[in-house]
This record gives sequence, structure tokens and C-alpha cells, in this order.
Amino acid sequence: MQFSLQLKKKLDHTNTRIAKKIRAVFQASYTVEAQLLKATNFPPLQRSLESFIKSENAFLGYLKNGELAGVIEVDTKGAITHIQSLVVHPQFFRQGIAQSLLEFVLSAYDSALFTVETGLENSPATQLYQKFGFTEVKQWDTDHGVRKIRFEKRI
Repeated sequence: MQFSLQLKKKLDHTNTRIAKKIRAVFQASYTVEAQLLKATNFPPLQRSLESFIKSENAFLGYLKNGELAGVIEVDTKGAITHIQSLVVHPQFFRQGIAQSLLEFVLSAYDSALFTVETGLENSPATQLYQKFGFTEVKQWDTDHGVRKIRFEKRI
């Protein structure tokens, strides 16, 4: 019988070693998303290590057996929490990690409104947000050729 230790916690993204781990999960996850969206120029893949270290957002991680498996990045301003990013390393896809991180944020942040954006063709993400009661409020085309969708959830 094998069990895995799972832990959700706030990550110290100002620590270079931890920021490198966060960025590695972002790079792996966004490489898959770029392929899913058929994007050749995908800005999230161009995000520098320095931007993680200097970010004012909170980064919450999902550790599985001591390995960083997923990260949710949140930006809270007043009664609004924006989910800036929700990424899972591809080796941990389809294990409920994104769902667990989203549940964690929805329960940990006392906000009246939660917002999130993703690529319209990213059906795993859009289905996840809809499952949690997020509703579509807007669609638009980006200057890098990706159609995006914005969701909101009012509490």
C-alpha cells in the first residue's frame, strides 16, 4: 500500500530557489497550454524569474511527496481576488490538484468576487471554473492570437 503526502501552503516566491521551482511548474504547464491553444507566441512562457521574485501576488503551492506539483497565483485587492494563474505540472495532471488549489483559495480568501481568465480553447480550465460556479462575463482576442475568456464568481 502506497500513500502520498499532500500539502497546500503559501510559497515564499521572494526566495530565488523557491521562485525557480515555481517558474519550472509554470513553464511545464504553460508549454502544454500553448500547444492546446495553438499559440506560437505565448506571453506566460516569456515570464522571467525576476518577475516571480518581485511579484506582489501570493503564490500557493500544492506539494505531493515533497515535490511542487501545482501553483495558484492570486492577486487580492479589497473584496476582489483575481486568480492570476493556476498551473499544474504535466506529470501531475488529472489528479485533482487544480481543483484542490481552487477550493483552497475560495475558502481561504474572504472576497465578495473572484475572477479568472484563461484561453477559450483551454477546455480543462473552463470546465473547472464552471464546475465551481464561475460564470462567463467576457470573451476577447489578444494581440498574440489567443481568444480569452473571463469568469467571475460572486460570493
